[in-house]
Amino acid sequence: MEIVRSLEANVSRRPTVLTMGKFDGVHLGHRRLINTAVERAAALHMQSAVLTWEPHPSVVLRPDAPVQRLTSIEEKIELIAALGADMLIVAPFTAATKATGADAYMRQITAAVPLRELWVGEDFAMGRGRSGDVTSLIAIGRDLGFTVGAVRKVLFDGQDVSASRVRELLWAADTAAAAQLLGRPFGLRGTVVQGDQRGRTIGFPTANLALAENHLLPANGVYACRVDLGDSYVPAVTNIGVRPTFDGLRRTVEAHLLDWDGDLYGHSIRVDLIQPLRGERKFNGIEELVAQIGRDVAAARQVLAATE
Repeated sequence: MEIVRSLEANVSRRPTVLTMGKFDGVHLGHRRLINTAVERAAALHMQSAVLTWEPHPSVVLRPDAPVQRLTSIEEKIELIAALGADMLIVAPFTAATKATGADAYMRQITAAVPLRELWVGEDFAMGRGRSGDVTSLIAIGRDLGFTVGAVRKVLFDGQDVSASRVRELLWAADTAAAAQLLGRPFGLRGTVVQGDQRGRTIGFPTANLALAENHLLPANGVYACRVDLGDSYVPAVTNIGVRPTFDGLRRTVEAHLLDWDGDLYGHSIRVDLIQPLRGERKFNGIEELVAQIGRDVAAARQVLAATE
């Protein structure tokens, strides 16, 4: 998949079927949209392209309260590439983008690629004041030489599949339902950094994860996980929270890998959350904490064995 990070003129000269959106999480609804563009492009012998924005538009639209992201841009690129798109346009979202009307923005797009079909969600809207809804885009397309198709929402349990719904499920520690909406377990990808090494001193060394800015963390607690090391998956128990037994204040992600030993400092890994085991709580001393971690490890092994 070719990756382009601008909307400069003549990014490509191949006739293009395009879809665009924030695509945070690349959930089942996003997949339906991207798959539609890929399938239409193949049928028409054209190029399939996906356009998304970086940073997430909420950083510019609501700088005091940006959305907590389900996927970093690196994760989003990997997930979109796996769906078979020929090109990904990662367009910058700036104050100027916010002020640009739908007609003007679509002219930028058609100057960048020879757009023949545009596929969006049925409730999609873009441009200044969200004026570029499906009806408006159809009219713009008549002038600029492309057609517009609207893809129906994906429903789960009678409700729309959406990034906001996935966030709500994760804040409630419902990783199973979130995984059904995403089509995969929710993962936390980050770089392993040095922590205070308390886990090592009590016999449970952990990989401490540094995440991308504004990345969503689910509810505090202990989770049974699988860790993607790049060349293998390793079972793990992961604590998300402030470590109240040690009077912590900052939320951290600490994964204790089972039956594995090695140096992960500086490595990028992904921790897939399979099932919550318990909420976070404060223990009356190290011995009580160690005993509970032992029970967490046993419970995680049982959970992960049942989901293989």
